[in-house]
Amino acid sequence: MNVAVAKTGSGRAVSDLFASAEGRLPGSPAVVAVRRQAFDTYERLGLPHRRIEEWKYTDLRALVGEVLPLAGSPDTAALSRAMEAVKAHAFAGACKLVLVDGVFAADLSDAKALPSGVSVTTLREVLEKSADLLTTASTDAVISLNAAMATDGVVLSISDGAQPSAPVQIIHVATAPSASAFTRSQVRIGKGARATIIESFVAAGAGAYQVSDAVLLSIGDDADVAYIRLMDDAPDAVNITSQFVTVGANVKLNYFNMTSGGAVSRLQGFITFTGEGSELSLNGVNLLKKTEHGDLTLLVDHAVPNCMSRETFRAVIDDRGHSVFQGRIIVRPDAQKTDGKMMTRALLLSDEAEADNKPELEIFADDVSCGHGATAGALDDNLLFYLKARGLPEKQAQALLIQAFVGEAIEQIADDDLREHVIGIAERWLERRS
Repeated sequence: MNVAVAKTGSGRAVSDLFASAEGRLPGSPAVVAVRRQAFDTYERLGLPHRRIEEWKYTDLRALVGEVLPLAGSPDTAALSRAMEAVKAHAFAGACKLVLVDGVFAADLSDAKALPSGVSVTTLREVLEKSADLLTTASTDAVISLNAAMATDGVVLSISDGAQPSAPVQIIHVATAPSASAFTRSQVRIGKGARATIIESFVAAGAGAYQVSDAVLLSIGDDADVAYIRLMDDAPDAVNITSQFVTVGANVKLNYFNMTSGGAVSRLQGFITFTGEGSELSLNGVNLLKKTEHGDLTLLVDHAVPNCMSRETFRAVIDDRGHSVFQGRIIVRPDAQKTDGKMMTRALLLSDEAEADNKPELEIFADDVSCGHGATAGALDDNLLFYLKARGLPEKQAQALLIQAFVGEAIEQIADDDLREHVIGIAERWLERRS
């Protein structure tokens, strides 16, 4: 008997998409072979669905349905719109690296004015020589699809001991409606370096687009790194991002993510301790309204002894929004003296809001200190009454309580100016809600 896998209509569309885009994708013949292999993996698995445990709460087959055609290279008009978006969302003083519809935009970037010790090239240039950046081993369908379709990205390197005076901000701008963009970037932080990386996702007049991003972040021994990710896509956009982080010895990594836009979003992070004595502070905020769906899925792998991780996550959900937090801490058999904690809290502003929190611990060592917790609830009526009794309108009273609720996560950002920048984004979300 001959057995054939029957493709759905969306499966045929994706096959046609890859075939039509293959000639536009950069890379040597060896890279093309890697892309085809990655796409075969995706085609075999299809979009993730709720029967896959890691995707139980974010069923892309139901929420997304199919992958949109690849966005074309941005023209002059698109670059002009992107320039205005960059001005609106750039962090003051940061060195900007801009990707427009998945393509590096040199004219909008500060690649020629980077601080000493910081260098950048593009994924497109790297793929002409090697396929290494596409060969991340994974059985995850969206990661495989990203490897198959990645058109560009930044390859950023901060040398050993470098302490750039300005943050580096990677800005993804979407200008093409009803199209998809696939980007993959690598960020390498050298030994003893001290750096701040900001990654922003914004729209410039586009809607109903899809973003697939992957970041390979490696941090050398004794480094001190702040990584701030701000996702403010169009209200009807889809953003699926995968990040792979390796942490060396005696590293301090402060990671923060805020999601305040997009119809469907998922950030999945895979963080591995490879050296002893490191500390991870991982904080996140979801600000969701209408029918927005925001998913933060994290795996922190304590593979070596004497490391500490702290995860603090806050979700504010209005209307029929749906927030998902899945956090897993793995402590390997040799990872004694591990100290790992995670806490997730959800604030439900309507009866139809939904929060799914799934913290997990997998501990294979016996000399550890680990714990987790999860809560969900509404605004405190007594506190609301207290503020309203002192003359505050109800929306303003709610806004003050919401700011205090998310403040614990935002306050972990050490840089005062950057923290105020993030607070401003949260305040604008609250204004739109009003």
